[in-house]
Amino acid sequence: MEFDEIIFETKSEVATITLNRPDIRNAISGRKMIKEFVAACSYVNAHRTVKVLIITGADPAFSSGGNIKDMAERKGMFHGTPEQIRENYRQHIQKIPLTLQNIEVPTIAAVNGSAMGAGCDLALMCDIRVASEKAEFGETFLNIGLIPGDGGAYFLPRVVGMAKACELTFTGEVIDAGTALEIGMVNHVVEHKLLMEKANALALKIASKPHGAMRMAKKLLNAGQTSSLPELLEQSAHFQALCHETQDHKEALKAILEKRTPRFTGK
Repeated sequence: MEFDEIIFETKSEVATITLNRPDIRNAISGRKMIKEFVAACSYVNAHRTVKVLIITGADPAFSSGGNIKDMAERKGMFHGTPEQIRENYRQHIQKIPLTLQNIEVPTIAAVNGSAMGAGCDLALMCDIRVASEKAEFGETFLNIGLIPGDGGAYFLPRVVGMAKACELTFTGEVIDAGTALEIGMVNHVVEHKLLMEKANALALKIASKPHGAMRMAKKLLNAGQTSSLPELLEQSAHFQALCHETQDHKEALKAILEKRTPRFTGK
């Protein structure tokens, strides 16, 4: 499909989604942007040539989350009765966390600027976060009398721990990139001009690994958040048995013995 509100690019086994509504600070509550975002993610899952997904925003913001003007005017997904609004959340913005949860490849949020509310949560939905020195993060829902309606109460405690998640949610405090790094919310902070260079370098490093095993490793890490240890061990044994029979595993062993760099083919 053609995209208007996002930019979707693939290069060197890395796909990039850029939220492209800088005029509304890349708010992600519009139905068209959500539809395009989900479609791009579906492409990533359907094409095994894509090994990593980067998500970023068109400067100056990463994403402001919900469109405040639409909220005030009760437009778009914020229009209707309480029952209708509940269904709007379920059918629209909540598709983003469900879609990202089902992405089989590693995801990197390249946070170029302000990430507020659902925008902060969008970054948290990714596996890894690289932040510009200009980035800011805020779980700011209570500041406008709302709760995290997009899954933030699921993702934030898993990234920063329950106590810190409670503090950030209850105070609505906005933190800078340095503080986000200190509390483990982001993996790296870089100069703004180096953000995409860093994100792409990390993506290419990940993409160089055996692709089938990478997808399985991601599934195990996600399963480990909710499974019991016996359940996870059983799934790990199943995946490991499959990995032992891959050409990539055999190539890795051969390369070690021959003291050379392995050449993985994804088979």
